Amino acid sequence: MKLNYFTKRLSIVGRWIATTVFCLSAVTLVWQGAFFSNTSAMATPTANLIASAGTSDQVKGKASIDAGRAKNFIEDTKEKVKETANKNAARVDEATDDNGSFLEGKAKRDRDRIEKRADEDAARTEKAVDNTKNAVESVVDNIKDVFSN
Repeated sequence: MKLNYFTKRLSIVGRWIATTVFCLSAVTLVWQGAFFSNTSAMATPTANLIASAGTSDQVKGKASIDAGRAKNFIEDTKEKVKETANKNAARVDEATDDNGSFLEGKAKRDRDRIEKRADEDAARTEKAVDNTKNAVESVVDNIKDVFSN
């Protein structure tokens, strides 16, 4: 009876040890594969890839293209906001039967304020996009200068 109890406990401990060793082996293999999958990139002596003329020009070009897309998106958004403000003011006009009520005047003031803010926000955002693009180009130039010296 005691032998059966002892072997049962020993069997449970053995299974836990085997499971632990198996899991640690799996984690070790995954870890090894993740860090050493591209050894050529780690040992390459020519680490100045971004400093090459073609790569830096590509990065700058991509930054310019992305900035252009962002500006188009900003302009489209500004126009949609203005369009929506005009639609809402027109709906208030229709609902009040063009009698110059307080609500009609407020709707027109709101429309004007929304359009003004849309213009200001778009200009501020476009300026931020330009600053970001210039910062990327500056960083690329600085990296290029560091590696060329």
